[in-house]
Amino acid sequence: MHISAKADYGMRALLELAAAASKDPNRLVKGETIATAQGIPVKFLEGILRQLRQSGIVASQRGADGGYRLDRNPSEVTIADVVRALDGPLAAVRGQRPEDVTYEGAAEHLREVWIAVRASMRHLLENITLADVAANKLPAEVTGLLSEPGAWQRRAN
Repeated sequence: MHISAKADYGMRALLELAAAASKDPNRLVKGETIATAQGIPVKFLEGILRQLRQSGIVASQRGADGGYRLDRNPSEVTIADVVRALDGPLAAVRGQRPEDVTYEGAAEHLREVWIAVRASMRHLLENITLADVAANKLPAEVTGLLSEPGAWQRRAN
């Protein structure tokens, strides 16, 4: 799975907003403050926050006292919501949804593998929320995967 810079930066920005919301759900945070805290280029972050606003995850207010805040409770925003808002479908095969690809001959059943990969990603990413990550309370299924042999080992290209 490829996690884009946009999805990574978006998650990091949302976790900053979740931390602010834990103190005051209506607190506005400037984009520049988020960018500085997470080492994200401000211009790139502004575009990401715009997409998250259009998806109903973030609210914004203009002006000297303006900024960003979560528009939903952190326990209601999943990682899958964020990835879809910023990058589109969780899994794509050459730009198509896995169920739309077809193969012939020896590769005939490859589509089922891609659909299973998508189902696995959905199962994981739709069950982890901003609140889970912010509070370091990841589901047992995730912590179990982290302790699997080789989970932290890099594989050869």
